[in-house]
Amino acid sequence: MKIDQDQGRETAAPTAGRPPKTRAKAWGLTAVAAAIALAFAFPQWQARSQEPRAGSTRAQAAAKVPVHMALVREMDMPIAVTGMGTVVTVASVTIHTRVDGQLDRVEFKEGQDVKAGQVLARLDARAYEAQLQQVQAQRAKDEALLANARVDLQRYTELIRDEATTRQTLETQQSLVRQLEATVRNDAAQENLARVNLSFTTIASPISGRVGARLVDPGNIVHASDAGGLLVVNQIDPIALQFTLPQEQFQAVNRAINSGRPLQVQALDPGTREVLATGELTLLNNQIDIATGTISLKARFANPQHKLWPGQSANARLVLGTEPHALVVPNAVVQRGQDGLFAYVVDEQGKAQVQPIEVRGTEGDLAVVTKGLRAGQRVVSDGQYRLTPGADVVEARPEGTPPKDSAAARQGSAA
Repeated sequence: MKIDQDQGRETAAPTAGRPPKTRAKAWGLTAVAAAIALAFAFPQWQARSQEPRAGSTRAQAAAKVPVHMALVREMDMPIAVTGMGTVVTVASVTIHTRVDGQLDRVEFKEGQDVKAGQVLARLDARAYEAQLQQVQAQRAKDEALLANARVDLQRYTELIRDEATTRQTLETQQSLVRQLEATVRNDAAQENLARVNLSFTTIASPISGRVGARLVDPGNIVHASDAGGLLVVNQIDPIALQFTLPQEQFQAVNRAINSGRPLQVQALDPGTREVLATGELTLLNNQIDIATGTISLKARFANPQHKLWPGQSANARLVLGTEPHALVVPNAVVQRGQDGLFAYVVDEQGKAQVQPIEVRGTEGDLAVVTKGLRAGQRVVSDGQYRLTPGADVVEARPEGTPPKDSAAARQGSAA
């Protein structure tokens, strides 16, 4: 133990008693080591000092509400009114027989499209053919009698010149000729009537259209007085749409009609708002229905694809004119509150402010604004449920688009 203590004392004694040059060298090494340590620690301290500011920026970005925005645009827009209506046929004909007889056969299929003049059914025509032959024979007989009477008249005319007969005989013969001429004309009329009745045994369609269900089967005896008829043909191309509008729209509609230009009408599906057909207004009824306070109108449409069908419900969009330089926004911009319609307008500081507006109507996906907005303003079109007046907003990125900071991070890591 003494030896160790002695060694310890021997070791410590030279350190305390080092010369000045040795101590200066030791302090220099210590300063170099501290400088190296500081060089390694400074970047880490700098990064830590910047973290609160980056976190502050992210917090500020998170405080902004992401929304979709649109611009208030100025464009020419149609002035239109919409009413509810029902599709009706341009013409509907119930086919009746015009003579009595047995229905021999039908020459159509139920639901078939037919042309005007196309044969639909035939009756047993034998009785009418016999009547025609009978009146033809009677006419031939009367024509023969007339021819003989004319020859006798010619003979009596020659004899009277020679005073070989009396004038009374001549006048009697002249009267007979006239009677026979009238008889022949009657026979001709009877023959024409028999031909017409015979033609009625062949029943043809008076219009082009679509055949409905067969009401009488072949073999039945049909009469001209039957109420039901044989079948119904509806004309569905073209087709019509009968609709109503409130009487308050009468003056606007009347002015548009008096302008002299055709008024366009669109038939819309009530559920999908799909345009089924486009046609023209053909009728403004001559009185207002005092019971309902509405005016009745009718439009005609080409219907080659049969998108409109008799009895179908459809909305009618009547275009009355065009409004130039109208202000329009997407329909989603318009919000409804307790005080009426409003929209969120984004100001220059990126804050959403409530702006009361007035809207004339909608055209497709656009709403026509008549008061409260001006062209070029930014308005919120989606995300309004997150907003409060004065909230900071930011344009929401489309789905699937990576955020900008992550993209920058990937670029930095790649570098």
